[in-house]
Amino acid sequence: MSAVAPQAPQKRDYAAFDAELSGAALNFTLLRRLMRWMRPYRATFAVSAVLILIMSALQVLMPIIISLVVIDGIIRGEASERPDFGMHALNDWLTASTGLPPLVSACVLYAVLQAGWALSGHWHRMTLIDSVIRGLRDLRRDLFAHLETRPFSFYDRVAVGRVMTRVTNDVEALYELLRGVGSLIGEFVPFFVALTVMLAMSVPLTLMLLLALPVMGVVTWIFRRATSQLFRLVRMTLSALNQNMHENLAGMQVVQLSVREDYNLARYDRINAENRDHELRSARVETLYGAFTDSMAHLAIGVVIWYGGGQAIQSSMTLGEVVLFTQFINMLFNPIVVLGEQTNILFRAMASGERIFQALDWDEKIHEPETPVSLPPRLRGAIEFRDVRFRYDEIPVLKGVSLNVSPGEKLAIVGPTGSGKSTLIRLLSRFYDFPDGMIFLDGIDLNHIHTRDLRRRIGVVLQDFHIFSGTIYDNIALGDGGITRERAEQAARTVNAHGFISALPDGYDTQLSERGQNLSQGQRQLLAFARVLAADPEILILDEATASIDTATELLIQDALRKLTAGRTSILIAHRLQTIQEASRILVLESGEVKELGTHEELLAAGGLYATLYQLQFQETATD
Repeated sequence: MSAVAPQAPQKRDYAAFDAELSGAALNFTLLRRLMRWMRPYRATFAVSAVLILIMSALQVLMPIIISLVVIDGIIRGEASERPDFGMHALNDWLTASTGLPPLVSACVLYAVLQAGWALSGHWHRMTLIDSVIRGLRDLRRDLFAHLETRPFSFYDRVAVGRVMTRVTNDVEALYELLRGVGSLIGEFVPFFVALTVMLAMSVPLTLMLLLALPVMGVVTWIFRRATSQLFRLVRMTLSALNQNMHENLAGMQVVQLSVREDYNLARYDRINAENRDHELRSARVETLYGAFTDSMAHLAIGVVIWYGGGQAIQSSMTLGEVVLFTQFINMLFNPIVVLGEQTNILFRAMASGERIFQALDWDEKIHEPETPVSLPPRLRGAIEFRDVRFRYDEIPVLKGVSLNVSPGEKLAIVGPTGSGKSTLIRLLSRFYDFPDGMIFLDGIDLNHIHTRDLRRRIGVVLQDFHIFSGTIYDNIALGDGGITRERAEQAARTVNAHGFISALPDGYDTQLSERGQNLSQGQRQLLAFARVLAADPEILILDEATASIDTATELLIQDALRKLTAGRTSILIAHRLQTIQEASRILVLESGEVKELGTHEELLAAGGLYATLYQLQFQETATD
């Protein structure tokens, strides 16, 4: 039988995962990887591309109707040799077919083009957004599934807020990028069509207007360089505001008990003032840039009127052509403005994409056996710890712990803080990798058992019992289809939880609030016992599960514990005297080493570390 568990944990740069990435460069590799999630929806992307071509064509044709058809052809009666894309002929056909006056026909044609432009634009945006949302939904699902399989050691070292940002904010940034790319294409198609028409009408005037584009480009680049720094500061201070708000709201009880309201308000005001200053600076720069682009557009219109008007007087251009130039100016300048806007979005999205793919590429995981052992329907529950050694960030936590736990035995583990109690049971649950030959279950090396199969056989009750959103029943069954309503209720009855559950407004269908705040600590603990009992594991682990129980429900809890541990191999990390005394044996750990092992009476008689810890707790209990 072979396993692939490493002999030592691989060193990883967790600081790099937490580092703030800049996304300062255009990363085509990242964009190609992103296309993997967009590829299944390429058909709708193709439809969107066709629609954007239609929309862009109609956007160019509408000004031609006004200038060349109405002003030159109908009002002034001048024949234009400039390309009108068949609009004159189409209007003449409509006039002949309907009997409408030429001007009315032109208005009808313009209205049809306007409706077509609006509808094609709407359908383009909807198909684009639909494709992007579906692709990013798949990316978010794959990212969530990947993060769910990262081991406990990963979340020991990486802030949960950083992980959440990748699934929420960073994916949202990619949405803004992909949607913006579609908008950018929608600006550049009419730009090239309009440029072609303008060159056909007047090369000198077109070249004059094109001279403004490098100026627009340089100013836009400078502006975006300045605003990118300002936006970064805005995001940083806004993040600091949110963090400060969360910290104060989460610790409101401590804030009010320590009369820190004024101090906290002053601190919040400082961060808020910084955010206000950066927001105002960015608003001033944005306003200045807006004034510049408006001025450039008005200057361009002035050039058209000056040069084009002179050409019209000399009959080198028609009045309609001059008007058409003024209408095409926005099509000429908008792509530069939009490109500048998309640049910041692009770089932010590059940074978000780097963070997302950094998380997806994070291959840290619990190593599984190549050919896992198939466990029998029911385990005996014999556990062997054989010279267990473990380091955490190069710090030795367990230093050669050896111990045999018999089937059905109730073992209590005690010791000072940091002695390795919780680490030992986390290794038993395979939250961390460790070498072969250290921990055995019914004689089978834990590294030869798939973690999924192992954890179905081990029930863990922690001091900080986690409540999921949903009903009481949902929190007992945890999505296990094998745990029926009747089985969940029977488990609750066994551990004395049925009474308080039945007293709730909706019984087992009662919706629990965030972290189960509508239940008392004792009720949450009984619910934890019911959850474990319903799963019916052969091994039971209680990690200080009774440390925070109020005395009023202690007898109820102890009775539930007796029922829960009956017939199961149980390992209890506990401080309660009664829980310790009822254990078959007690293991005393200190600094990662076994100091004592025996029954309660044997260890008291030995007068060692356990007797000292017991005496200290007895005194505390007597004082209470």
